[in-house]
Amino acid sequence: MDESPNCSASSPDGKVEYILSNVAEVVERILLFVPTKSLLRVQSVCRLWRNCARRVLRTQQRLTWVSACGPSSSGVHALCSSLAQEVEKVFLLPKTVLAMVDCDAFNGHAYCYRQNKAKKSRHSPDTVEELNLLFPKGCNIMGIAAPGIVLTPSGSYSGLSQEHQEGEAGYAIMFPSMEGVQISSFHFCKKTISQTSLQEAGLVDNPELRVVLMFVYEAYKSGAARFLNQVLEPLAKSKALIAGGLVESVFSPPRQCCSHGAYGVVGLTLSGPRVQGASVLLEQDVSSPKEAEATIRRLKAAKLPEGNTLGFMFACVGRGQNYYNNQSNVEADAFRKVFPNTPLFGLFGNGEIGCDRIVKDDYTLCDADTDSLQHEYTTVMTLVHLG
Repeated sequence: MDESPNCSASSPDGKVEYILSNVAEVVERILLFVPTKSLLRVQSVCRLWRNCARRVLRTQQRLTWVSACGPSSSGVHALCSSLAQEVEKVFLLPKTVLAMVDCDAFNGHAYCYRQNKAKKSRHSPDTVEELNLLFPKGCNIMGIAAPGIVLTPSGSYSGLSQEHQEGEAGYAIMFPSMEGVQISSFHFCKKTISQTSLQEAGLVDNPELRVVLMFVYEAYKSGAARFLNQVLEPLAKSKALIAGGLVESVFSPPRQCCSHGAYGVVGLTLSGPRVQGASVLLEQDVSSPKEAEATIRRLKAAKLPEGNTLGFMFACVGRGQNYYNNQSNVEADAFRKVFPNTPLFGLFGNGEIGCDRIVKDDYTLCDADTDSLQHEYTTVMTLVHLG
């Protein structure tokens, strides 16, 4: 006997098909468990799935990261290798990415790229392009190479933070579009810096500015100190928290305005009513684990929520294991002891930018002039909350 038309609709498979084609609440619930790259693909199934996927994407405002350490067997830097696998699994649509890698491995000797016999540098345009292709079009990627890296293992807010002053290491923090949070990038060199460019970047005359992360490259060149003062002077008078350091190089975005070897500064501005920040300075005389923990504990005064909060550690290359009588991971361990559920990232550089400051609503813990924002043999430990 022939099967009647209604039989298939009343079968279990038919009911499932009907629900997945018509019941938005069920579809949306299912899509909450689908990684973002797959979510973007299933949008083409039908109009219902497209609308459900878009609603799910708008709710994914919890930032995430990928980190890696140790030599990669694929020939590319460990971070690039790890990102190629892990970015498929993230549950957000990145709008801004802050990537940091160790300069020794990323700028290292020639290596075999994609089994090609031609030897290329890990800092080659191919490697940078490979990194850019992992993220959606329009995603703003800032890539920095520094003498040392501080990272938290991928996917664990309570993971053990690690200081890597030697060896291959890197991380990429992915920021989604977040309500009440505006993240913008800036890049200045001696050819492009001006009062107008500072205003356009939101660094001056911006009442919503809360946090500035900045990184100076080629800072040892003649004229670089004066250039940095030009950037820091208006910021020192603002209510924003400023933190960062002097790094080896910047590999993304590509620099087109300056010749190779010219000095400059890149960074991120974080503005909006939901952004809060706090930082403390571990001075030169802080040289024991107990003193480091006591200084970091002062960050508790900011009373920042633990959710959607990041820690940043910008330390001098002269600190670390040698500074603490051959004890490794002292400052990262002290941070984790005080903030066990906050991931920590950062770098070891050739100078530090920051001070003791809390920025919460309209309240600022202290004001600082330009000189007190620049340091040597210190560590700037920072908290950034994104609502």
